[in-house]
Formats: sequence, structure tokens, C-alpha cells
Amino acid sequence: MRFTAEQRLDDGVLEREFTLGEIPGILWTPGPASEPAPLILLGHPGGLRKMYPRLAARARHSAAEGYAAATIELPGSGDRPRSAAAEQARSDLRRALQSGEPVEEIVERLIPPLVAKAVPEWQAALDALLALPEIGGPVGLAGGVIAIGVRLAVVEPRIAAALLFAGSFVPRGMFEEARQITIPLHVLLQWDDEGNDRQLALDLFDAFGSKEKTLHANMGGHTGVPRFEGDDGHRFFARHLK
Repeated sequence: MRFTAEQRLDDGVLEREFTLGEIPGILWTPGPASEPAPLILLGHPGGLRKMYPRLAARARHSAAEGYAAATIELPGSGDRPRSAAAEQARSDLRRALQSGEPVEEIVERLIPPLVAKAVPEWQAALDALLALPEIGGPVGLAGGVIAIGVRLAVVEPRIAAALLFAGSFVPRGMFEEARQITIPLHVLLQWDDEGNDRQLALDLFDAFGSKEKTLHANMGGHTGVPRFEGDDGHRFFARHLK
């Protein structure tokens, strides 16, 4: 990990940009603390520059509660090299959604390769972040591509709790992985999300093996998550990370 820029925000939060090999990322840490802070990994759908305002707002909210927060760019997004196969799959998915055609085969071409690349990168970032003296764990995962979250929750024992957003497709083949999850889960679902399969999201929630799992379903489209869900999410992490 190499820090490339830093700034102290007006609320005292320290924001530092970093690279991990070719992977760009951002770390936010609260003001001076007497002990290392728990860490929340902030997931997103890709495009770190485009997503920055929302990510920074989430991070500053987390820092106000005493957490560090960090994110990295997804494979094939932002300034990272593109995959011709993934770009074609994204184009095919947009076309299929607009025309009402089946998407299962396209999802299988798009999501599993993304998960296979992204999860080891998140684990490498976690290695580097937990080596910093100001971060001590435990670790939570919040948002992002839900298929990546499912895989991370299964393979990464350092993640103690996860807040997942049921707003992206999950291949049916990953349902078996969902049954292996045991950490506490807080799942958000937008009931009228036109780009998501509501029944698939409900089936996935049913498949999760966690003894503690909560589903918050709200009316509205993909970007209409109510603001109060942020407070509910922090209460969830307070129970499991502090």
C-alpha cells in the first residue's frame, strides 16, 4: 500500500488516497483516537471517481461513529484496464433488461469472473489496512455488488458482520455459498428496483445461513434507499463491531 494524497476534512476526518499495486483506493479515519478503530469496508458498483460523493458521505458518517472506512476500485472500472468480455456482457445485460429478455446466461458471463478477481483484491486491501496502527478491527462490510459480498462473507474470517444491498444480480450457482454464511447480516432491498430481480433477492435472503439476518425492504427504485437506513445500519454495526 502506498499513500498518494491526503487531506483533513472539515469534520476532522483524515482522507487518504492510496494504491495497492495497480488498484486505487481511499481510506478515511476519524480524528485522533486513544485506540485503533474498527474498520468498515465500503463496497460500490464500480467507478470510484463517480461514486466518490456517496462514498465520502458514508465514510464521514462512519467516522463520526468512531470507525475507519475504506474502499477500492473494482476490476475493469474507473481507470483500471477493461475486459472486452465483461464490457460485452454489460452491454448485453442492458439490452436484455430493456427488452425484457432472460438475463441468466448473461449474468453467468458477467458476475462470476468479477467476483473471482475482486475478492482476492479486497482481501489484499484488508491485509494492508489492518497492518496500519490506527486500524485494529473488527471488520464490517457495507454495500457494493452483493455477489462480491456473499463470497467475502464466506471466505474472509476477519469480516464480523455485513450490510448487503440486494440491488445487483447473483448467479443461482452462488446460492450454495449463501447457505455457508454464518455472520450477522443486515440486507437492504428496494421493492421497486427496476434493474433487479425482486424474487431472486428474496430467495437469496432465504438461503443465507446466518442465524441473525434482517431484511429491510423499502418502497422505491434503486437509488431511493431512505436516509434513515444509514442510522439503522450503524446501529447494526455498533452491535457487532464495538
